[in-house]
Amino acid sequence: MAKFEKGTLVERIDLTPELAIFRIAPQTSLPFISGQFATLAVEESGRLLQRPYSIVSAPHEPLLEFFIELVPGGLLTPRLWDMKTGDAVLVRNQAAGTFYLDHRSGLARHMMIATVTGVAPFVSMLRAHSFARAGGPGPGLSFLLLQGASYAHEFGPYRDELTDVAREGWLTYVPTVSRPLENPDWAGEVGRVDDLIRKYGSGLGYDYAGSVAYACGHPLMVENARGILGRARFPKTLIHSEKYFTIKKPRPLP
Repeated sequence: MAKFEKGTLVERIDLTPELAIFRIAPQTSLPFISGQFATLAVEESGRLLQRPYSIVSAPHEPLLEFFIELVPGGLLTPRLWDMKTGDAVLVRNQAAGTFYLDHRSGLARHMMIATVTGVAPFVSMLRAHSFARAGGPGPGLSFLLLQGASYAHEFGPYRDELTDVAREGWLTYVPTVSRPLENPDWAGEVGRVDDLIRKYGSGLGYDYAGSVAYACGHPLMVENARGILGRARFPKTLIHSEKYFTIKKPRPLP
């Protein structure tokens, strides 16, 4: 039976008042597949407050890394935002989730679409693939990652990391901001990330005949992406998605 074990917050990087990276040292190693999530928890007044978060780190890395957005009035994130390095946090000793790289399809091209923190499972997958490549000539996979945000600073250090990886040739990384007038120094793509699916997917050969597609993050983006991919003739079995929350009131896309 799964249980919680104590972990230690060893590093915290605040990108904005609402976005932060948490790196946690688990008490014991947590086995997981890149793309899965771990459940974090704190105990308060005899209750266990818990929420699942996609793991950014790859399975070979010793720390568990999370890219988290503060939810005002949320169950757990306000407690996480009160934490400082050295504080204890509970980690469920079993990872879960089925949002991972689709090897069963036998296809070599993988198109990933994310909004802000939705990039987390994709970073884990790409780190794991890079690690496997370093050990020898692995499967000849290629990746296209489209990541959207309202503001450039919401990409955090992952933009630089992914840009560096893209120089190896097997990854194409395209970040885009949806509010270019509020990002005067931004020189990259602009617009919502789902609007770039056809431009880059079709343009770079990531089509229904030889590719798997993944969408993760804001539920409206995920819904729009699935519709666009469906109209581009992607079979439902080759469209994998994960929504980070359920919309009760309309929230704008980044």
